[in-house]
Amino acid sequence: MNSPNLTDIAHRATGRTGVLLMNLGSPDAPTGPAIRRYLAQFLGDPRVVELPRLLWLPILYLFIVPFRPKRLVHAYGSIWMDEGSPLVVFSKRQAAKLKLKLAQQYGEDVPVALAMTYGNPSVESAVAELEQQGVRRIVVLPMYPQYSGSTTAACYDAVFAEVQKRRWMPDLRTVGCYHDHPSHIAALSNSVRRYWEAKGRGDHLLMSFHGVPQHYVTNGDPYYCQCQKTGRLLAEALELSKDAYSITFQSRFGKAPWVQPYTDETVRALAGRGIKKLDVMCPGFAADCLETLEEISIGCGEDFVAHGGERFCYIPALNEHDEHIEMLAGMLEAQLHGWLLPAPQTGDVETRLARASALETAFRGGR
Repeated sequence: MNSPNLTDIAHRATGRTGVLLMNLGSPDAPTGPAIRRYLAQFLGDPRVVELPRLLWLPILYLFIVPFRPKRLVHAYGSIWMDEGSPLVVFSKRQAAKLKLKLAQQYGEDVPVALAMTYGNPSVESAVAELEQQGVRRIVVLPMYPQYSGSTTAACYDAVFAEVQKRRWMPDLRTVGCYHDHPSHIAALSNSVRRYWEAKGRGDHLLMSFHGVPQHYVTNGDPYYCQCQKTGRLLAEALELSKDAYSITFQSRFGKAPWVQPYTDETVRALAGRGIKKLDVMCPGFAADCLETLEEISIGCGEDFVAHGGERFCYIPALNEHDEHIEMLAGMLEAQLHGWLLPAPQTGDVETRLARASALETAFRGGR
């Protein structure tokens, strides 16, 4: 067997910098088989369900995967878009607009790939996409404002497992959370103001975050505290009194206690308390999905009216709004420092040349 000619093996001494945008995932279609595949991957992750495998996996494969999709087919079907799953559609739009924004900001093409921790586009395909574009340095941006081991850490697990397959592993940087980033709070508060200006203001603002089991927080997960801080900062930005807003948690699953108060119970209680017009937003979701569009906008909306409310308004997630994209690009700047430099403006070039000339003159005069 002939040895390879080493002169024919091309290794780039330097490579490009890229961004890997990540979110949770979605079934490929609103059908039973697609939902079963997705649930098996999602709920089979030890980061998501922290139960002993010998106890949990039989429950998952004997009861949940065979039967739960029957209830979810209608739910996904009620919010499915012509282009596909809302989460994937909005995430693709975010990635495309972020790529354009970074090109404007840095004066060069910055590859941006999208991956879902579960489902498609997969982490494998996204990392391969970046590699094909010569990317050797990757900033991983999980689209979760608040950090949780069940979401953000699961993203990291998937990326690390994928790059471990490579002989020449890329350099990695990660964004952990941005729950209290000033530009994020500004983007959220501005989205509420725009909605109020267009649709009118309700009697109460409910901020609903995805829930987690209580023992996750007890064991050190910062998610609950970060949600509370996001809600408090958002209320301050909107100048809301304490009785004008609520912070709640949705999407609980199983019989174990989850962090409280629960969104569905609070919605019914507010209606019973005489609140007639309720505005609801989900500040923990960077893109609209099943949990915001079906569970909140449809399900909680119907529940609110059934218990005496008159108008239920869901304020959409930031999705691909320009202010959201600008916020993401600005937040990435710290991670891209040293890997990408802003494109110099004409004035900057002239200033640098003048400074260099002055330094050279001073240097020569001192000799």
